Amino acid sequence: MKPRSISFYVVLGAALFAFIETFSLLSPILLSFLLIVLVSFALDPLVSRMRAFTGGRKGAAALVAAVFLLVIGLTGWVFVGPLKATTVKIAAKIPAYLDRLQNPRINGTSPAISPPGNSPATNGISAIKAATAGQAAARGNAEPAPPQTTKESRSLLSSMNQILYNMASGFKSVALNATQIIIVFITVFFGVTFTLMDPRPIFGAIFLIMPQRHHQQTLTIMQRIGKFLPAWAFATLLAMLTVGSLVFLLMWPFFGFLDALVLGLIAGVLEAVPYLGPLLSAVPAFLFALGKGGMTPLWILLVYLGVQLLENNAITPLLMARSMKLHPVAVMFSILLCVEIFGVLGVLVAAPVVAIVEILHDEIYRKRFLPTVTDVELQHLAQKALGEKQAVGKPTG
Repeated sequence: MKPRSISFYVVLGAALFAFIETFSLLSPILLSFLLIVLVSFALDPLVSRMRAFTGGRKGAAALVAAVFLLVIGLTGWVFVGPLKATTVKIAAKIPAYLDRLQNPRINGTSPAISPPGNSPATNGISAIKAATAGQAAARGNAEPAPPQTTKESRSLLSSMNQILYNMASGFKSVALNATQIIIVFITVFFGVTFTLMDPRPIFGAIFLIMPQRHHQQTLTIMQRIGKFLPAWAFATLLAMLTVGSLVFLLMWPFFGFLDALVLGLIAGVLEAVPYLGPLLSAVPAFLFALGKGGMTPLWILLVYLGVQLLENNAITPLLMARSMKLHPVAVMFSILLCVEIFGVLGVLVAAPVVAIVEILHDEIYRKRFLPTVTDVELQHLAQKALGEKQAVGKPTG
């Protein structure tokens, strides 16, 4: 191979610098493309099996897209009604709560003023205070200070105004992020639909950007990814159905059938988001519980805590262990990295990214630099590093 000229490295460095400077604008595009490829890989076996009954890939892809839109539409339709009713209940309680904050006498923090004539002692104290205030005014002193409750009310109103201003600023940021998320989802939906109709040009382009001498290695990597993603998608779907059904059954006694169905759907959908999904799914349930009042919010939080413990210790290990085989620390680190790179939606690709990096390590780095090292030898070295004694008779590789 001929040595690279200096101009090549200058152009490469300039391109890398431009990519880093514009990454904030390119990250939604890169995330959309990554999601399109991952979801298409995961759904391709299903579409391939369905095309015999639908007359081709286009009919199968259209059927999958229609089912997805139907599920999203039903979830939204079922969710709007209960959420609207709960919001009305909470909004009706806000004025009374604000009145209690603005008027401490309602909470009993200051003595109530008795009507005239009810208490002679109180009338006498009031007369003494009035006489004292009159003498102070006659001596030319400054006007009496406003009542303490007025100062507290003004301070409270100022704090409320600041809170409302911060909420408005936060709402603007949330609205912009939500708009970006919606655009990404719409792009991914149509991208996956069209890719499933004809995936060959997309996956052929991956080989087009690779040197010919690396095509066989690229094919091996893509085949391994193609085997992993459908198994991951199937295990994720089972976990979503399991958690959604469990939340539905547990919420039914508290909120009734319809509200429990809404919360079950939300918990099932958010189960696709590792670690953060169960926490986010508890927010609508807590809002519903606030509308009920009493001890309901506490019970709901305890129930969701129990569901999360059951999910982490039973559901996820049983359903995900065989398909993913990923260390939790690696997934957590991947979540932090993907969120930093792609934003909130980065959590959706965190687990697949860990598996893809592991596949790339096995096929590229390990075969080149560790060609004769086995997994047994790695475990033996790890035991030595930790100072653990090896079991008698265990092979060392």
